[in-house]
Amino acid sequence: MHAWPLLLCLLFCAPALADRGTDQVALAASGRYDQLEQMLEAQLKAGPLDTRDRHALCFAYSKTKRYARLMACLDQLALALQRGDKRTRLFALDDATPALGLMRSEAQLELGQYGAAADTARRAGEWLAADQSDDLDMVFNAIAAESIALTLGGEPARGAALANRLAGLGTGMMGAYAGAKSMALARARMALGDYAGVLAAFDGDKMFAVNVFLDRLVSGGFLTGVNNWVWAELPRAFMINKALLESGRSAEAKAGFERLLALKQVAENGEIYWLLLNERGRIAEREQDRAGALALYRRAIDVVEQQRASINTEASKIGFVGDKQALYGRAIACALALGETERAYDYMERAKSRALIDLLAGKGAGVALTGQDAASGALLAGLEAAADAALAQLPLDMATAGPAEGRGALRSHAQALRQRDPALASLVSVGALSLPEVRRFLRQDEVLIEYYVNGAQLVVVGVGPASVVSATLEAAPLEGEVRALRAAIEAMAPNTAALAQALYTRLLGPVAALIAGRNLVIVPHGSLHYLPFAALHDGKNYLAASHNLRYLPSASVHQYLRRPSGAAVTQMLVFGNPDLRNRQLDLPSSEKEAEMIARLVPGSTILTRLAASETAFKHSAGNYRYLHVAAHGEFVGDAPLQSRLALAADGGNDGSLTVSEIYGLRLNADLVTLSACETGLAKALSGDDLIGMTRGFLYAGSSNIVASMWEVEDVATGELMQQFYRNLAAGQSKKEALRQAQLAMWKRFPHPVDWAAFYLTGDGQ
Repeated sequence: MHAWPLLLCLLFCAPALADRGTDQVALAASGRYDQLEQMLEAQLKAGPLDTRDRHALCFAYSKTKRYARLMACLDQLALALQRGDKRTRLFALDDATPALGLMRSEAQLELGQYGAAADTARRAGEWLAADQSDDLDMVFNAIAAESIALTLGGEPARGAALANRLAGLGTGMMGAYAGAKSMALARARMALGDYAGVLAAFDGDKMFAVNVFLDRLVSGGFLTGVNNWVWAELPRAFMINKALLESGRSAEAKAGFERLLALKQVAENGEIYWLLLNERGRIAEREQDRAGALALYRRAIDVVEQQRASINTEASKIGFVGDKQALYGRAIACALALGETERAYDYMERAKSRALIDLLAGKGAGVALTGQDAASGALLAGLEAAADAALAQLPLDMATAGPAEGRGALRSHAQALRQRDPALASLVSVGALSLPEVRRFLRQDEVLIEYYVNGAQLVVVGVGPASVVSATLEAAPLEGEVRALRAAIEAMAPNTAALAQALYTRLLGPVAALIAGRNLVIVPHGSLHYLPFAALHDGKNYLAASHNLRYLPSASVHQYLRRPSGAAVTQMLVFGNPDLRNRQLDLPSSEKEAEMIARLVPGSTILTRLAASETAFKHSAGNYRYLHVAAHGEFVGDAPLQSRLALAADGGNDGSLTVSEIYGLRLNADLVTLSACETGLAKALSGDDLIGMTRGFLYAGSSNIVASMWEVEDVATGELMQQFYRNLAAGQSKKEALRQAQLAMWKRFPHPVDWAAFYLTGDGQ
């Protein structure tokens, strides 16, 4: 196989192709991918496309970043190749197989599907090697794509080995492919964080002069007519300035970033634009200009929140994925340093909102989002369509700012959905309650304590009825301290109280005056999701002795948290000891627990063994105000949305009620009690709120969830649960009923291992 770069093909191949799509080649060569796309979509409506036209359509989708259309197009192209129709018009390829692989791997990389991207790129590279291809542009890009995907996927050693292999390759006759190699190698080095290597890669192309390139870029040398310089040239400009900054050449980087940011067209490439703002903000921080840095971070965050979740549209071009959570962290730190506590709090909540959206939209999440009614569903469909449109990378008229309406339309759709269905909107667009709004949701006897882990810093904000207290603490030893306390509790170690007191001092000491005599609303973050706050010790007593506690994954869930009906506990749906077809997994004590709980509430429906099925739960749970599940729970740390309750399988369902599926339920519950091992655990994400079953049940429509952080001994669990429901029947609130049950157990079982595992998330009433 032999192929030429596209512009050479335009010069030498187009005459021969005059009757076979010269217009396609011209549109592709001039970067008018949207017009190419429109031409071929119109042709597709008239009849099936052959490989030449199908490849051109896929190429257009790849360039405009229409991922859903691209993947379907590539699947059709693969079928055509299997039938033996292999030649293309663009690039005059004898066989489009490696081109298909490269387009697919680039899209997978930008969608965060790093394992799949690496495998796809590797197969494309193997095909090229077996074919002894002299298309070095494809060879370089295949190696670079695999290297980047491995590095970003957590295998930097393998990524570096491929980058080194790429560095050792030749550049063809008379260095014809030197530019292609330098760009591919720079991308691979960028992913590795080898910034000196990035600059060296560009220096290795003797026909490319960094300074001349930047001068042409910012002076208008590329700004002629309608073209795609924003997409084709801006990524390289970012790479160069980023590498300069990280290599210690800050002054050069600052000048370069400022020159780029002065061009209004740069804002059209949102994925690069927010990175430019972020890097310029970092420089401002180094210069002790915190106000200037915060202003830049605010602009960057605005761009980030107008982007679709979990898609990094330039990752394949620059070998770099910006850390959006780090951006929020920098904004929070700057705001606190400037004394702007309310602004810092706002960014804490927005960071958690963004991280949740990214997770729910990620590969394999499997969350089928539905609204509260048809109108919500229509608004969601409109938002998704706007998000797809906003991704499109279209040629710009460089005499104007370009089509900025894309992200504006997305913002309008998000606002409309937020007004109609705030719960659904919270899963697809960034939205957070301001501190004054949060305060309106707090009861007069409550104080909200919210945490945010940002690298080496831990931020704590306490919100009282009339005051706000904030503190920035050292976060480095926090995870280790949480692990040590949990291990001591589960081992019933004699140093448990001392460890609990140390954490009390660190976490609640800064807000001690605020919490005195008040109930607490705890919003954890990071490793604090694993911490049983009830077992913290002030030197005299455990926290549960003096405070009612309720947890929230973020304070902003108040806006859609369903208020409990206040109905008495007269009916309950109880699941116990589901039949998992494995005797080793039987839970006879859970069955006894279920029977005891059901007897406390005479109107209960109890389902055990095969009757305790996933199908029964999905069909019946929405009809009850109170649900109790005594079963196995499994926490999946690497994929928290696949954490599950293990129920009985039948012909309709496999028995695994996953968090993803819980998001699709419609409940009307005042309380869901999960008396199962690990149900309350959640992955401590870099900036996310709780992504466990409790978060899913809140969204599904439960006002309160009681869950456990570790497996509790059977007798203690049974007794605590019985006391809890007795307290509810006596008219106590959910949070008070749980605390009093814990205190009763504390008298009999002094060590917190037997009573501190259970905690309440939600409204608390």
